Amino acid sequence: MIAAVGELLYLSRADVERLLDVDAMLEALANALVIYSSGAASVPPRTAVRLGDRGLLGLMPGHVPGVALEAKLVTVFPANDEHGLPSHQGLIALFDETTGSPIALLDGTYITAIRTGGTAAVATRVLARDDAAVLAILGAGTQGRSHIETFPRVRDFKEIRVASRNADRARDLAGRNPRAHAVASFEDAVRGADVIACCTDARQPILRREWLQPGAHVSAVGGTFGPEVDAETVRASRVFVEWRGAVTNPPPAGAHELQGIDPELVTEVGEVLAGKKPGRTSRDEITLYKSTGLAVEDAATARLVYDRARAQGGGVRLPL
Repeated sequence: MIAAVGELLYLSRADVERLLDVDAMLEALANALVIYSSGAASVPPRTAVRLGDRGLLGLMPGHVPGVALEAKLVTVFPANDEHGLPSHQGLIALFDETTGSPIALLDGTYITAIRTGGTAAVATRVLARDDAAVLAILGAGTQGRSHIETFPRVRDFKEIRVASRNADRARDLAGRNPRAHAVASFEDAVRGADVIACCTDARQPILRREWLQPGAHVSAVGGTFGPEVDAETVRASRVFVEWRGAVTNPPPAGAHELQGIDPELVTEVGEVLAGKKPGRTSRDEITLYKSTGLAVEDAATARLVYDRARAQGGGVRLPL
């Protein structure tokens, strides 16, 4: 008979939201990116099962030494808005690094949302101009909410512009921050902005190079099913990524916008954080952070939640 392996700590979405310290998460994400870029982490490219044009089921395993051994199952169904559901939903499993025993199962929907915005905020902290005062958020869904929560933690924005293809949603999202207001179009949001956060499920570019002022920082986390940023913006920018696999792997592991470019022309954010590569090199330089998501981000965030749950007695313990 196979021996029992112990208990599993189950943490619901409500548990995760209550337990996660967002400021601590930003520091944990920065540390995880540095570990990844050092070569110490083991993170294979994510794989996905596609359901035609409806969506996909992705697998994202990863090991960050001293942080977590984890695997995330995540679905991306862009039409879920019609059903009142998030487009990204998931589960994260944590395993003991010494024995491989499963130790926790967490809601991955909130973690995916907040760690994506959080990692983009970490990149913005080291790439945007120090005096960046105007933030444009393009898209008012889950990632729009994540970004309006995380980006003001890394810069003191005086104005936050929110644009969406759904005007009501833009107004609702703007209501979450006293410095935010809705604008009529993506172009209106971008022109004159210092930081532009692209948070859409667009399949064609929603950002144009000619809208960008010198010195802008562009953060693009959407584009699972197509390019969110136009090719001219990519060519005009110094490009930063979580991992070079965003260039060398085809979507959904890699980025649509970065296919075919020289991997040596991109810089990992972890290299900048570690002081091994430069970030912004001039005031007028346009910088682009293109995210595809990386398992080390899930590992770092899930570990924070797990440790706090154990310390506070949160969650439900299930026998295995």
